[in-house]
Amino acid sequence: MKNLVISVILILLLSACGNDQSKISTDLVHNPATAGTPKSTEKEPVLTFSVKEHDFGRLIQGEQVSYAFKFKNTGDAPLIITAVEKTCGCTNTQYPKHPIEPGGEDKIVITFDSSGNRGFQNKRIIVKANTNPSESVIRIKAQVETVDTF
Repeated sequence: MKNLVISVILILLLSACGNDQSKISTDLVHNPATAGTPKSTEKEPVLTFSVKEHDFGRLIQGEQVSYAFKFKNTGDAPLIITAVEKTCGCTNTQYPKHPIEPGGEDKIVITFDSSGNRGFQNKRIIVKANTNPSESVIRIKAQVETVDTF
């Protein structure tokens, strides 16, 4: 009886594992470098931005502005951006959800809404990817002024 219960549980566990072909293979996310091991000789993607900081200059409070941070995969494995984290609710992000092949280029678009902001703004955006290190930082800056001080 005990063997029958174990068999039923194993069958249920194994049958619950689905095979969703629409997801990206985890083989692409493999990052062999860890803190305790020397530099790996395996292929790795490298996220290289043409510019890592953009200054919008002077803005009137309430303006919305956008900038496209262009990047290239200068590594030798597909690059996957897993998240772009903003540090403020005043920014929105758009980034590619597909793998970027070695030598491929794309962009991350950051939109800044200056409503509710005043003075010098320096916003940090964290780009997470299957790179080493796994996080890159890009920045936007602006001087937000009200209509009467502009």
